[in-house]
Amino acid sequence: WCDMKEPSPEHMVVGDKSGIDLAESRPSLQALLKEHQQHLRALPADCNPVDRARVQLDIAETLLGLQKQTESWDSARAAFDVFAEHESWRDAIEACDVLFQCEQEESLAALGNGVWLAITYPVPAQLTVAMLQHIVDETPDDSDGAAVAAMAAHYIADLRTEGKEHESLTFFTKQLVAGVAKRHRGIEDDPEMIRMWIEILGLNDVNELLARLSAMVDAIVGDHWWIDRDALRARLPVN
Repeated sequence: WCDMKEPSPEHMVVGDKSGIDLAESRPSLQALLKEHQQHLRALPADCNPVDRARVQLDIAETLLGLQKQTESWDSARAAFDVFAEHESWRDAIEACDVLFQCEQEESLAALGNGVWLAITYPVPAQLTVAMLQHIVDETPDDSDGAAVAAMAAHYIADLRTEGKEHESLTFFTKQLVAGVAKRHRGIEDDPEMIRMWIEILGLNDVNELLARLSAMVDAIVGDHWWIDRDALRARLPVN
């Protein structure tokens, strides 16, 4: 177990992860794009900037569905800046999700920025889990980075949900962890073996888990932070 290393950005490959159903007809997507563009033009000059940026993000998502990644990136990146300026963090994370799927030069940086925000702020757990799943999907099988992301997803699902949502989302994240254990060390669906694997990796300690996730996100983003993390941390409420 000692030879396992965290993934480095150059070992993470961006694949086809569009959230848009590509089976949907191109004319239908083009009609949707036209509708969003008309909506944007119809907004009053004094419209709330966040509302305008949300329409820009709708446009970006549709452009992504049309496989116009560069145009999608430009629209989503502009929307992100507005969301960040107004501290609309859920919207900012959703913009990062689109930006990651655009497969551009800074797409991994977008993922890292989005994951940091999704862990730091109490946005819906499903959104945070979705961002962490991108890391799971992009991390090499022989690295423990996927285990870190999967365990963080399970921790967030457990922490931020209740009732039926808790039951369904933690079931999903347990399956996510089990899938990583299988591909990582060939562990089949054996709860006791998975528990031992988690302990060996030291991921049953929340502080250690979050510290390792933070280091991994730092490696992914590098110098491409789009937010002032120190300023944001300083304004976080003290528990």
